Amino acid sequence: MSKISYIHNLNDWKESFTFSFPVKVRFSETDLFGHLNNTVPFTYFEMARIEFFKSLGFMQDWVKPDHETIPVVADLQCDFLQQVFFDETIHIYVKANKVGNSSVEIHYMGKKESGDICLTGRGTMVQISKKTGRPIPWTSEMKKLLEQNGVKSFQ
Repeated sequence: MSKISYIHNLNDWKESFTFSFPVKVRFSETDLFGHLNNTVPFTYFEMARIEFFKSLGFMQDWVKPDHETIPVVADLQCDFLQQVFFDETIHIYVKANKVGNSSVEIHYMGKKESGDICLTGRGTMVQISKKTGRPIPWTSEMKKLLEQNGVKSFQ
């Protein structure tokens, strides 16, 4: 696990997640070799991230037509630790790792039913103006909700 730069202590890292979203691998998500296609985890991350933001109350505002801000993905990566196959259930864990002025670094962990970690990931989300495309700072309430998950603030 030392090859994954954003995980410094695996036990501390995996214990810091509190939110998860289950996904079941569909046949159409597998490749010729019978395992999960390497593009699919990004969709799983998206599904879990949306549910995470819903749980914080953010998505409900972002999807309103007259709301000023939306979230965008600035970067996203996935590290594959084990093969995943059709019909397996994976729990995708999501946490806010670091909160910036208008950005948040999100970490992901995919666990099989056995408890084995099969995927890890990280990405940066930025809240922007729908009109200008420029970053919009988190409100103090939003920042507080993200920080309640044990994240660190940075500028």
